[in-house]
Formats: sequence, C-alpha cells, structure tokens
Amino acid sequence: MGCTVCNFLKKVFGKKHLPESDSLPVADSDMKKFLIVGLGNIGAEYVGTRHNIGFMIADTLVASDPRVATFQSCRYGAMARMKIKNCELMVLKPSTFMNLSGNAVRYWMNHEKLPLENLLVLVDDLALPFGTIRLRKGGSDAGHNGLKNIAAELGTQAYARLRFGIGNEYAKGAQIDYVLGRFPEEEQKALPLRLETAAEAVKAF
Repeated sequence: MGCTVCNFLKKVFGKKHLPESDSLPVADSDMKKFLIVGLGNIGAEYVGTRHNIGFMIADTLVASDPRVATFQSCRYGAMARMKIKNCELMVLKPSTFMNLSGNAVRYWMNHEKLPLENLLVLVDDLALPFGTIRLRKGGSDAGHNGLKNIAAELGTQAYARLRFGIGNEYAKGAQIDYVLGRFPEEEQKALPLRLETAAEAVKAF
C-alpha cells in the first residue's frame, strides 16, 4: 500500500521501546491483493485467549468496515474480503490450529498467486508488553509454533508479521497455560482500543 505503518505506530506508542468454498466474492482484477492472516486456534475453549490475539485483530479489522458482511467458510479456514483504497485485503483465520497455520497460508498464497511481500501475519508476542505493536518484514519465529510452521511451508522467514504484545507475566514452566489463558480484567478493558489500533496498522501496511 502507499504508506507505511511506522509513523502511525510512533504517533500512537511513541518511539521504539457457509459452505466451504474457494470462490468467495472477488474484487476487480486490477486491484492489488494482500493476504492478512490472523493466527489462532479454533474452538470455544480458545476464544479470548492470549494466543488467539491474531483472530481478534482480524475480527476487529473486518468489523471496522460495515460494507463487509462477515467471514465465510473457505479452504483451510474462514475468510472475509474488504477494500482499502485500490487494494483488496483477504483476511483469513485458519482452521488448521496454530501449529499447522502454514498449510492455510501456503494454499492461499498459491491460489491467489500472491508475492511474498503481499502477506501479513497477525500474531501474539510474549517478548512485548501487553498491547505493544511491532511490524517486522521478517525475523525469527521466536519459538512461536505458528510462525515456525509458516516459515517451513513457505521456505522462508522473510514475510511480514504484525506482533501484538501479550506480556510474559508467568512463572517458570507456565508458558503454555499463560498463552492459552485469558487476559486479566484490567487488560480486557484496554483491549478493544489496542485491537482497533492494530487494525488501523494493518490498513496502513
């Protein structure tokens, strides 16, 4: 897209610190397409958990445009399509579970014949304080199984990801329970605004 997210994030956070189908509504062929992938786990038991922040950002992004009806079932997940200026965002929530997210990403990248630079993955990050957002064009998976699987399926780590901080306030050996746990009350109150900020960052990608 024509602008970057850097200035936007600096302004907000300051300086650094139905039936399944592949044939969803298609935009004009001359529109530039981007695949936006929110990572998470399907199932009621995972709704609202820290590890599902990618799903939450995707939901917030789609809800911000009243012209977008909702997510529709598709191959390897659920997808909503929305237009931002002369671009089409294909917002995907994989149904593969976190550890196999790469299957969905690889399929849709190939199906839509998208270049790697048109992919953005929305993901939780333990290394960042709650609500902090970082956009990176590449980097390591930092032990995140979803990112690890995407890199394995694509054969590269050189894809963009928007990292949303979930903090790391957990005891030794309790990481799994922490990421699969829900945000405390204070963070839940702040979460909607942080999710809106993340959604706006996606639009500026």
